[in-house]
Amino acid sequence: MAIPVWAQTQSPATDSQSMPASAAQQPSTTVDHPLSQPKEGFWGRVNPFASKKWVRRQTDPINDRLTELDDVNARNARDIKDVDARAQAGIQKAQATGDQANQTANAANQQALNASNTAQQTSGHVDQLNSTVNGLDQYKQVTDLEIKFHGGSPVLSADARAELDQIAANLTGRDGYILEMEAHSPGAGSVGISNSQRLAESVERYLVSEHQIPVYRMHFVALGNVQTASTDNPDQKPERVRTSSVHVMLMENSLAARAEASPQNAPAAAGSEQP
Repeated sequence: MAIPVWAQTQSPATDSQSMPASAAQQPSTTVDHPLSQPKEGFWGRVNPFASKKWVRRQTDPINDRLTELDDVNARNARDIKDVDARAQAGIQKAQATGDQANQTANAANQQALNASNTAQQTSGHVDQLNSTVNGLDQYKQVTDLEIKFHGGSPVLSADARAELDQIAANLTGRDGYILEMEAHSPGAGSVGISNSQRLAESVERYLVSEHQIPVYRMHFVALGNVQTASTDNPDQKPERVRTSSVHVMLMENSLAARAEASPQNAPAAAGSEQP
C-alpha cells in the first residue's frame, strides 16, 4: 500500500520534471471554473482510496450550485405565479367592470323606454284633456216638446203634465244635460213677457217639485209675443205667436254622451235593468 501512495505523491513532480522547458515557460491558457478541477493522480481522476472528506470536498461546489439553481427555479416559479395571479385579478376586475357597465347600459335603456312610455301616456292624456276642454260647451239637441196653455193660464193641463213626466223619466240617472225653455205669450210688450215668464216658471216648478230636476239644469227665457225663426228652416219667415206655450228642449253634452256610450258603462246599465 505504501507504493501506490508514494507513486501518487511523486507523480506530479515527475510530470513536472518531464515537461519540456519551453512548455513550462509558456503562459497558462486554462480558464478558471467555478468548480475546482481535481488533480489527476496515479490512478487517474478516480482515486479508489479517496476519503469521504475528499469526496465531500469535491462534491460540495456541485451541491451548492444545485441548491442555487433550485432557489432560482423556486423564485422564478413564485414570480410566475405572482404574475399569473395579478393577471387573473386584472382580468376579473376588467370583466366585473364590463359587467357593471353592461348593467348600467341596460338600466339606462330601460329608463329610456320608461321615459318614452311616460311621454306617450302624457301625450295621450293631453289629447284627452284637450278633447274634454273642447267638448265642455258642446251640446246637441236630443228631444223637444211643446207645452201648450189654454187662455194664457199658467195651470198645467193633464196632457202637459204627462209630456213633462215622460221627458223627466228619460233624465233619471243621467248627467251632462240641460233643459232650455222658450216661453211665448200672445200679449204685446211687457204684458206678454210677464205672461210668458209665468208659464216658464210653472213648467220649471213642476219639474223641480215632482221630479227633483236640479234648478241649475233648467234655463228659460220669456219672449212674450216675439216671433222666432224655425230651426229646421232658417229662411222661413217666423209665424205669428197666437197661443201661449213653452218650448222645452233637452240638450245633452257631447262628453256625457260619449261616457254613457262607452263599453265600461254598458255592464252597469245592463245590471240596472235587471229586477
